[in-house]
Amino acid sequence: MGYDLHLRVWRGDADGGEFHSYTVGVEEGEVVLDAIHRLQATQAGDLAVRWNCKAGKCGSCSAEINGRPRLMCMTRLSTFDPTETITVNPMRTFPIIRDLVTDVSFNYEKAREVPAFAPPSDNVGGKFRMQQVDVERSQEFRKCIECYLCQNTCHVIRDHEENKPAFAGPRFFIRTAELDMHPLDTQDRKRMAQEHEGIGYCNITKCCTEVCPENIKITDNGIIPLKERVVDTKYDPVLFLGSKIGRRQEKRTPVGPAVSDGRSPIRHPAPGKSLTAIGADAPTSTETLQPAPPKSPTVVDRARTGVGSAATTAASTAGPVAAAAVRNESVRKNALPAAGAAAGLGFLAWALRRSRKH
Repeated sequence: MGYDLHLRVWRGDADGGEFHSYTVGVEEGEVVLDAIHRLQATQAGDLAVRWNCKAGKCGSCSAEINGRPRLMCMTRLSTFDPTETITVNPMRTFPIIRDLVTDVSFNYEKAREVPAFAPPSDNVGGKFRMQQVDVERSQEFRKCIECYLCQNTCHVIRDHEENKPAFAGPRFFIRTAELDMHPLDTQDRKRMAQEHEGIGYCNITKCCTEVCPENIKITDNGIIPLKERVVDTKYDPVLFLGSKIGRRQEKRTPVGPAVSDGRSPIRHPAPGKSLTAIGADAPTSTETLQPAPPKSPTVVDRARTGVGSAATTAASTAGPVAAAAVRNESVRKNALPAAGAAAGLGFLAWALRRSRKH
């Protein structure tokens, strides 16, 4: 049984826009994307909307419906009252290109920064095996369709544009967690998660989990375990002692972002350019994008790989002042774990003496 649906759709571009009201005839069983397509076919032929599979698997038709980030193809009209006005607007976190289409290239840039899976070099013939529990733990994260609804709803970048350079977002936290949980990966991304991806900004409000169309437990199964691993690496006195006395050998190599401050190969339209102008200066041939050049290591970066060598390098390149700064930073970073380890040993000695008395 059909009825007339009242729609409010945002129309405009990067220079501004406003909501327009429409009345569209719809049929029972349809979704919001059907209504948008019918509006495009009958009343607003120039309406820009991004979509592809219409089956909830490509993540292209992300938008905000009545203020909630959703996939238009998975939002049934039957969930709304027939007399209700449905408001559709583009994702608020990303720059608007036109109407319901946004520029999500921020996510592609962040994806390039995550170091890829690095298996051990001695895995000749695939002799290593994984337990099924390890497979299932990371398999959940691979259901992601990259709709970026979790990125859109995260208040760290939704309300604070200035945080984008230092914050990767939920989508890439679970990517980092997935790789860190893989038993055969040889790279350690925990320090990178804190210092470059900004996982400390996340206060686990679970907004990302609530809007995920694949029902991935982003916060509980990805972000929280990754936060725990980061804290263990930096502040656990047992791990600190183990690394100092040689009882615990680290099997993974700490790594930073795959691409640091190099120029991104992603092309951005200049502000205020029309769609025609953007298409006019596009390259006519398809070329393979080359990775941006890695960032030259700074004095502080060299300090993280070795205190002795870093101090020597700093002294020769930046003078005595820089060398002293490197040494002070190293002492400061090791002070808290050392204090925790000393307190733990003191408590253990006291407990042993007390047990012998009894």
